[in-house]
Amino acid sequence: MLRKIKEKLFLLGITIATVLTILPLFHIILSVILNGLPVLLERGLAFLTDTVAPPGDGLGGIGPAIVGTFVLTFLASLMGLPIAILTGIFSAEYPNSLIGRATKTLLMIMMEFPTILVGLFVMDIMVIPMGRYSAVAGALALAIVMMPYVAVYTEQALREIPRIYREGAFALGLSRAIVVFRILMGMARKGILTGVLIGIAKVAGETAPLLFTAGGSYRVYFAGLDRPIGAIPLLIYDLVQQPYENYHQIAWGASLVLMLIFLAIFLPIRLSIKEVKM
Repeated sequence: MLRKIKEKLFLLGITIATVLTILPLFHIILSVILNGLPVLLERGLAFLTDTVAPPGDGLGGIGPAIVGTFVLTFLASLMGLPIAILTGIFSAEYPNSLIGRATKTLLMIMMEFPTILVGLFVMDIMVIPMGRYSAVAGALALAIVMMPYVAVYTEQALREIPRIYREGAFALGLSRAIVVFRILMGMARKGILTGVLIGIAKVAGETAPLLFTAGGSYRVYFAGLDRPIGAIPLLIYDLVQQPYENYHQIAWGASLVLMLIFLAIFLPIRLSIKEVKM
């Protein structure tokens, strides 16, 4: 009898702890929907294409910020993904070497590294010498943030492949490059894709690295790689600090758009993880 009581109390405690853990997440999602959805319904498609309205005068739109987010994410992926995947391959192929162990340690450190320091680093090496903010500087900062996530997932995906496949490929006389890039990479593609999507989702919502690199541009669409550029997270950060009510409404609408973009990336991640487990 006492054992059953202890078991029920244990289950009750776990249930309460679980609810308390996920409650803030649901509160955030509900708050964003309740405050952001009216803005999207009022403005419609124009909210996604227009530029930001003047202070205290209407809502306008977040078109330049949306374009900027996709441009920065694309450029960051172009810069970071090849290096990150190659780093993950090296770490998986030479796990016991000095460089391999050091690489894995540095990747784990970079995953927990404050991203605002990445922005300061890029500002020092690029923004200050150029004399202005730019899309390239923002993309470089995001690429640095993205790389450790993609590299770690690539390494894990490759190391989970049974060793018998590697040995069988070498027994056929294939070179290491062919074994890695044509056989192992193909078998680990779903795990690698998961890391790529997580890295993209991570940088799409980053604000801190862009504070000192991108500059922000919300009334002009993309003006060039060497010019300031906007982004949805950076726009939200800027607007919530303003005393104007219409800017706060725009920030809520932008938050909902950003959440929808994140979910559009996150759902394929969940599906890919399910396929890997099967």
